[in-house]
Amino acid sequence: MHDVRTVMKPSMLRLAAASLAGTAIEFYDFFVYGTAAALVLGPLFFPAFSPVAGTLAAFVTFGVGFVARPLGSVLFGHIGDRRGRRPVLVGSLLLTGASTVAVGCVPTYGSIGAAAPALLLVLRFLQGLGLGGEWGGAVLLTAEHAPAERRALWSSFPQVGPALGFLLANGVVLALSATLSEAQFAQWGWRVPFWAAGVLAAAGLWLRSSLTESPSFLEIDDHARVPLAEVVREHWRLVLLTAGALSVGYAIFYAVTTWSLAYATERLGVSRTVMLTCIMAAVVVKGALTPLAALLGDRYGRRPMCLAGCAAAALWMFPTVCLLATGEPLLMFAGFLGALLAFVTMFGVIAAYLPELYEPRVRCTGAAVGYNLGGVLGGALTPIAATALAGHEGGVPWGVGAYLTGIALLSLGCFALLPETRPVPVVVAEPVMD
Repeated sequence: MHDVRTVMKPSMLRLAAASLAGTAIEFYDFFVYGTAAALVLGPLFFPAFSPVAGTLAAFVTFGVGFVARPLGSVLFGHIGDRRGRRPVLVGSLLLTGASTVAVGCVPTYGSIGAAAPALLLVLRFLQGLGLGGEWGGAVLLTAEHAPAERRALWSSFPQVGPALGFLLANGVVLALSATLSEAQFAQWGWRVPFWAAGVLAAAGLWLRSSLTESPSFLEIDDHARVPLAEVVREHWRLVLLTAGALSVGYAIFYAVTTWSLAYATERLGVSRTVMLTCIMAAVVVKGALTPLAALLGDRYGRRPMCLAGCAAAALWMFPTVCLLATGEPLLMFAGFLGALLAFVTMFGVIAAYLPELYEPRVRCTGAAVGYNLGGVLGGALTPIAATALAGHEGGVPWGVGAYLTGIALLSLGCFALLPETRPVPVVVAEPVMD
């Protein structure tokens, strides 16, 4: 057995902070593409299409990243289960950062024709491949170091990373929108956030350079030869249930942050600055409440939190689209906030819940594949389906509300079939005195 004494007690705050910074950087890379897809990629890379069709085409390239994420979780999950969690963090960050910078360098359709959207597809695929490995590595490294009684709390730090990455990505876009004209933003301003990814990736690699390997990995004597084969053979039902369970979280997040941005700016005439401000304000609250949801998960269990979040989502999706359709900033913010509070009730505990469902020898592959398959079901399809369901007419997009409610009910059923995993506190009995 490996000697793990030197890695059993790292500084949890330092480790969690490094994991949070890394996920924030990687999700910045991923989210900045979604914002660009909602605002400018349609007319720049699909100019022959109508505005709605161009947005749909841009969202198709956006969805390719989600399709690549399960493949990335297989590739990096194999490395994580065979070679360790640490190498995953470096490789995934390098791949995602390099492909994001490259997106900012792709000429538009007007310069190189059909090769432009083709290059976008390839680079978006590589982005998704890298991000598919990021979540498993960062979350497992934190969860496997954390004390059992506070595992959800410490594991929630990497889960705050996506909120920070989103805020950083949209903050850069918002600043550019406020300082550049529409023509300048369309000509070159949209590329700046992609170029900034190179600097962020270098910072992330520096932060992760001194992290220690997970003790759970070092204690494994018999590593799985082909982790994916073992997961498919012995845990296929668990993978499908977790994918279905998590799909509502992705659907909510990308309906709020990506589809609604395109819908309100194109259909309702709301300014880009107003929409980004409303969405970012709701994401700030969501990010701040993630550790609180995790604390509740440590106290009351993972499954009850997930069931409560799904039920809240099912009840709130129709009010969300009604409030969005008003075009009023405060009402839209209220709709977004309610949806993201339902989201964080579930996803605040997921970073502890998923790893606990799998044994250590296949944990990196199993947890990451289930997590990222949920992204395909909920994240890749939602902006496309919602754009199509919203149609061309005015009024409340009831079809979008029905779609999101249906996904919430599907996830509720999947969570109901999953077991509870919260570690049971060990109570030491007092000696009986005669």
